[in-house]
Amino acid sequence: MNYRKLGRTELEVSVIGVGTWQFGGEWGQQFAQAEADAILDRAAELGINLIDTAECYGDHLSESLIGDYLSRRKREDWIVATKFGHHFHERFTRTDDFSAADVVRQLDASLKALKTDYVDLYQFHSGPDAVFDNDELWAVLNEQKQAGKIRHLGTSIGSNANVHQTDASTRVGSEVIQVVYNRLDQVPEEAVFPSCIRQDLGVLARVPLASGYLSGKYKPDAVFDKTDVRHRHDRESTVKKLEEVQRIAAEEVPQGVGMAAWALAWCLKHPAVTAVIPGCKSPEQVSSNASVVELLEDGHPQDVNR
Repeated sequence: MNYRKLGRTELEVSVIGVGTWQFGGEWGQQFAQAEADAILDRAAELGINLIDTAECYGDHLSESLIGDYLSRRKREDWIVATKFGHHFHERFTRTDDFSAADVVRQLDASLKALKTDYVDLYQFHSGPDAVFDNDELWAVLNEQKQAGKIRHLGTSIGSNANVHQTDASTRVGSEVIQVVYNRLDQVPEEAVFPSCIRQDLGVLARVPLASGYLSGKYKPDAVFDKTDVRHRHDRESTVKKLEEVQRIAAEEVPQGVGMAAWALAWCLKHPAVTAVIPGCKSPEQVSSNASVVELLEDGHPQDVNR
């Protein structure tokens, strides 16, 4: 596995993380504890140490599956990132609350679900600039950091062009940016990544497989079940993306290289990107994602190999 320092934090994260939105039940599958355990065990075997989750992946459901797992493993072996700002009500339905008082309640609920007394990275979760600019919120978060409940603060920007929140990171004490970035969506390269490099911010690329479209598993006529969040994507846009994926597979992916691993390596070769956090529904998908390290042999300034 390859590891990189997460911006100016002291954390060394595996270049592949485990995204866990799927554990909340909105990607066409419900997960039993044994299934979550198998995914995380396989990740650990492959040297992956980064788990990304959120308060609203289910009503702390994803966090609870992870917490049960962590309670039976060495907590210090994992870097756990979660988020705040939303309340889950039912599938695909949330309400926002970024008020300072409620965020503390959300943090405590996350710690309880995760069965831990601290999170390594606590991230502002895709909120608008108006609530991001609330100094009281960041003051309270930094108090929680001083109390030991949070090791580092981060920002998961809702728009991958949100340079306002990115530029404000140093001022508010946020050390990591999470952003949508993949071969089909390169917008962060324009302004967000240059800002991250200037401030020495860690960058977690979410949706690196473009909601699975870059996995190579789906053709343009693919139909998704109503329990799968992709069922809600605009149909015309989905078809165009999958047609583009077919072109990329034919023209850009070297023969004999898995498309998913290629797409993850594509993200990781950008100098701003620290790690990618693809979702995975099985231990086999974890293995496929981890095979990206074989495609990174040409090096990256942050790489540490183990």
